[in-house]
Amino acid sequence: MASLSVSSAPLEPPSAVEAETMRKVMWRLLPFLMLCYFIAYVDRVNAGFAALTMNKDVGLTQAMFGVGGGLFFVAYVLFEVPSNLAMEKVGARLWIARIMITWGLVGIGTAFIVGPNTFYLSRFLLGAAEAGFFPGVILYLTYWFPSRYRARVVATFMVAIPVSSFVGSPLSAALLELDGAWGLHGWQWLFIVEAVPAVLLGVAIFFVLPSRPAEAKWLTREESEWLQGRLEYESRTRSTAVGHLPLWKVLSNPYIWALALIYAGSSATSNALSLWQPQILKSFGLTNLQTGFLNMIPFGIASVFMILWGMRADKNGERYLNTALPLALTALCLFATNLTSSLTVTMLLLTLVLIGNYAIKGPFWALSTEILSPATAASGIAAINTISHLGTGGATSLLGLIKDQTGSFPLSLLPLALLTAAGAITVLLLGRNQRRAPEPAVRAEARAG
Repeated sequence: MASLSVSSAPLEPPSAVEAETMRKVMWRLLPFLMLCYFIAYVDRVNAGFAALTMNKDVGLTQAMFGVGGGLFFVAYVLFEVPSNLAMEKVGARLWIARIMITWGLVGIGTAFIVGPNTFYLSRFLLGAAEAGFFPGVILYLTYWFPSRYRARVVATFMVAIPVSSFVGSPLSAALLELDGAWGLHGWQWLFIVEAVPAVLLGVAIFFVLPSRPAEAKWLTREESEWLQGRLEYESRTRSTAVGHLPLWKVLSNPYIWALALIYAGSSATSNALSLWQPQILKSFGLTNLQTGFLNMIPFGIASVFMILWGMRADKNGERYLNTALPLALTALCLFATNLTSSLTVTMLLLTLVLIGNYAIKGPFWALSTEILSPATAASGIAAINTISHLGTGGATSLLGLIKDQTGSFPLSLLPLALLTAAGAITVLLLGRNQRRAPEPAVRAEARAG
């Protein structure tokens, strides 16, 4: 790998027009995008709570449930890069709306599965429908936010993941109590009620999201010109490790694979625990409602720490260490779950796992968008997310198989620990190749005003 230049020094304070412009952009875009991602993740992981009663009703073993979880990522991997490339051609607003409406419809359809095969089909279709949403939004954010804001912005956007479990856990547990209402099982109500908002938000996108800063009527002319000028300047002057490449070269680029390995452990842990943690906690003899309320605690704490860590990463400008340290914490605590049979200690360890796991999101994606050139951003972001989800799908399926064979949830978490530890080592090795520029172009431009 060649060396690259990614700034690790803090930037100068923003000017008045920059501060006002970015304040408007953040408040206009981030809350709505966070709500969309919140619903996306609720619909992705609500099967974890549905499984508390659904598995018995439709005849699913733990291994079958794990295979279904893995099929989501098979479809996600197959369709993600094409989806992101399509978004770049047809526009963010239209394509993100299409994604949300289709996954909402699939989510509603999941309420009517009748056995393993229809469960497998529903998870595959949900993965195909949702593919491209996350990398599409990350790409969309690069159209609006200069590099100095990206760690905190991505962390704020992605806080929707732990918040979805924090809010969704008691909601999902409560929906299970509707068992028998209008002739439907509680888990059927869960899927229906939590999928309808995706369709409604998909329609709302047409009225809320402008595709580019030039279309934002809520920016003044001076603010729009400043933002477009800053983004264009960064595009011309930023030194990147991955320049303009055709798709096949993007998929074979060593930086793409290194970044995908770094993210694979975090992605696998996020999805596996969101899907399996309710069953892990219920194995201690808890009721559905107790499981719901306990499950929300680690995600709520992780939500706060995620934003604070993203702000820290932007303040000190260090991307590599701010990615490696949380990964190491995650790996260590996943290993440690095998050393206890106490609910209290397990809760503490799972909380630390999720704190570390979600803390890396902001600095990692800020690092990735700085390594990729603007010309390669669409395919590169999608490729990183896609390749990393190969590990996610495998780990999700393997977790169920290990649980069926050993009867132990802690043992089934070991693949996640190994994958996360490999990511921590990789990001440290990648950081050793960094060549720090004495005066990064963006910093010099910021000084010039």
